[in-house]
Amino acid sequence: MALSRLRYPVISRAPSLFRARLLSSSTRSLTRGSGVQNSIVGGDTTLLRPASLSMLTGVQYKFSYLKTWRGVKHYSTADPLYAVLDMPALSPTMSQGNIAKWRKKEGDKIAVGDVLCEIETDKATLEFESLEEGFLAKILVPEGSKDVPVGQPIAVTVEDQDEIQNIPANIGGGSEVKEDIPQNQKDGAQDTSSVGINTADLPPHIVVEMPALSPTMSQGNIAVWRKKEGDKIEVGDVLCEIETDKATLEFECLEEGYLAKILAPEGSKDVAVGQPIAVTVEDAADLETVKSSVSVGSSVKEEKPIHQDTKHESGAVKTTSVLRISPAAKMLILEHGLDKSSLRASGAHGTLLKGDVLAAIKSGIGSSKVSSKEKAPSSPQAHTKIASASADSRSLKQIDFEEFPNSQIRKVIATRLLESKQNIPHLYLSADVILDPLLSLRKDLKEQHNVKVSVNDIVIRAVAIALRNVPEANAYWDAEKGEAILCDSVDISIAVATDKGLMTPIVKNADQKTISAISSEVKELAEKARAGKLKPIEFQGGTFSISNLGMFPVDHFCAIINPPQASILAVGRGNKVVQPVIGSDGIERPAVVTKMNLTLSADHRVFDGKVGGSFLSALQSNFSDIRRLLL
Repeated sequence: MALSRLRYPVISRAPSLFRARLLSSSTRSLTRGSGVQNSIVGGDTTLLRPASLSMLTGVQYKFSYLKTWRGVKHYSTADPLYAVLDMPALSPTMSQGNIAKWRKKEGDKIAVGDVLCEIETDKATLEFESLEEGFLAKILVPEGSKDVPVGQPIAVTVEDQDEIQNIPANIGGGSEVKEDIPQNQKDGAQDTSSVGINTADLPPHIVVEMPALSPTMSQGNIAVWRKKEGDKIEVGDVLCEIETDKATLEFECLEEGYLAKILAPEGSKDVAVGQPIAVTVEDAADLETVKSSVSVGSSVKEEKPIHQDTKHESGAVKTTSVLRISPAAKMLILEHGLDKSSLRASGAHGTLLKGDVLAAIKSGIGSSKVSSKEKAPSSPQAHTKIASASADSRSLKQIDFEEFPNSQIRKVIATRLLESKQNIPHLYLSADVILDPLLSLRKDLKEQHNVKVSVNDIVIRAVAIALRNVPEANAYWDAEKGEAILCDSVDISIAVATDKGLMTPIVKNADQKTISAISSEVKELAEKARAGKLKPIEFQGGTFSISNLGMFPVDHFCAIINPPQASILAVGRGNKVVQPVIGSDGIERPAVVTKMNLTLSADHRVFDGKVGGSFLSALQSNFSDIRRLLL
């Protein structure tokens, strides 16, 4: 399947490393290199200094002054003297960092100025230098650890080598890392660190990470690997297809080499941006070395996330007794006559959840209570209810079902529509339009000019002209400014149902296009959407949306606004009705007409009743006098 291409540098060179140094309390100034100005502020500040200043000749360079990297010393008559080093904030926006490489190993001697490790921040990769002599007693955060929060202990140092063996056992072990991070993020961090890449033992290579292929992308799925391990890679070759929150995109290579190891196998789900997915080398002779040296383990989540197994394991530990029962679980227990003492609770604090009861019903656990109740029913009605519950329980056990996993696109649609419904004050306005002039025009175009257009094509044109005549309706809400912003162009988003979810390709400048041009463009965009070939420019943006269910037996419905847009028009089917019509002689007579319902969902922060009413009035005029659309 040919997909839309989005160039992204598969092989990227690491930036120049920087040093993070603490300065003395006195204020000094320093100049290095020709034309390079370095400003250094003393006190509790940090200087970020490039490793090679000769590269910056003729460039004025200003450094950032950040918080110090804290080291907490512990004194005790019984315990050894040691200092705990925390992850520092090396930039104003830094909240977490990655340990790229440890330059020192446990037990190594540390001198003043020695580089302890390299830290990858949100800005660059920096070197951390030691300001005191001693020994690196323990590394709390191993090499390759991702998203280590600022202030998290990462290492322990001592002054005397003999004190290393006396370091308390409760310090470290990696347990301090990511203490406050949710379980699903923990899994991702463990997955990343489980990719065993020892850069010291490998030949020249490059680790390819999951790229951010859209501004909102935080994770992606590996749909297909186009290259296999050992294949030669040329410039422009497609390595793999990545399913993002927008579409399925091809990941191109910008340098030649060989694909040595695939770390994220085909079909991997929810691979975090920045997580290693492959390793490439320049020389084919290095392929076997990389394959044997790099271990993948459980580097990426498959269809079933790791935290689900963890949840079941923890549930088995905590299910010796049911301490609490949720309302939904209690209702199921009463309906099916289950024995709660035989059920297993997986919720917090021994809470029995609805899922626990459904699992028990499926497996047949807990049905013993039914027989005991049937022996001594309190009344004939109770006996009947219990008997029917028992029959329902047996029928539920025989029901087969299939889990339908959500695609990345459907997950994003669900999240954004929920946010839209919760955060946007929806205003609903509804009106009926006479469809007969439109149907007559459509028939004339087909018979006289052999031009085939759909009702939806003419609706798009009518909406575009109405937006041009009522520019206040062609706007969106700017949350930062707290005001409505009028759009310069009329770009209509069309809702198209696909196997992967609802896509909204855009007909741009629809008010400036003819009905036949709109028809051709809509057909082309719909085919691309269903085939997964839409380019980002073809579905990102838009100023107004149309959702048409007229091909189904749907008379009217209310659509949910698609942010950041401020309005969407729901189009129902046409129905023949009898209503009074004034004839050419001025006499009112009953006649059969075709009516279609239009419902406008609008952001009440942008629209008020007047703007919405003016828009629907203009839209009705376009349908009643169809010649307006031909101008």
